[in-house]
Amino acid sequence: MRKEEFQQRLQGIELFPVVPLEPGDTLLQMNLTASNKGLDAATYTNTELFSNWVEALLQSAGARYGIGGYGEHRTIYARSEKFDTHVEEPRRLHLGIDVWGPAETPVYAPLAGTVHSVADNDFFGDYGGTVILRHEVGGFVFHTLYGHLSRASLEDKAEGATVAAGERIASFGIPEENGHWPPHLHFQAIIDMQGRRGDYPGVCCFSEKEQWLANSPDPDVLLDMMERVR
Repeated sequence: MRKEEFQQRLQGIELFPVVPLEPGDTLLQMNLTASNKGLDAATYTNTELFSNWVEALLQSAGARYGIGGYGEHRTIYARSEKFDTHVEEPRRLHLGIDVWGPAETPVYAPLAGTVHSVADNDFFGDYGGTVILRHEVGGFVFHTLYGHLSRASLEDKAEGATVAAGERIASFGIPEENGHWPPHLHFQAIIDMQGRRGDYPGVCCFSEKEQWLANSPDPDVLLDMMERVR
């Protein structure tokens, strides 16, 4: 589904910010591709160094959050066997938008829905704490996935439970809880969950990008943040 069609399906729906955001907050466009010569393998394969790199980058820009990544072909996934087995085509194409910021940053539901599923995807490079919501707007059903959360975010989340628009649902996890990444939120829109629960690929093979991007349209329709980046 194209961004324009996805946006049209949500016409007239009031959306709430997914993370705290004030007028005047600076948002920094992040580049995690091979073209960013300031991010080398020695840094992104070491969680502590990678976290320090992100924090320093945001501080130097005076930015509250770093944001970006939809459709971005990234080298950083070579850090994990989950994405790069050295046998099959590696998965490098990002299907969501990342919001990089401090651990424990609150996460809110952009619109009303129900809890589809939750899981602790506890593997190096995986999502860690994961919450998936189901939404229905005028008969149109889709889902939002929130990855790299704190383990506390998974508590008291019963499948089918109602979630109000603007309700706090989670917080950014520390590396030990979020799949060993610098603190951030992976936010992804998914039309068809294809029978999956508590998990859905956030990265795909480049050769399969059309089918995966069609099922995970640009989620900035829900975030409304990309137009504010520097």
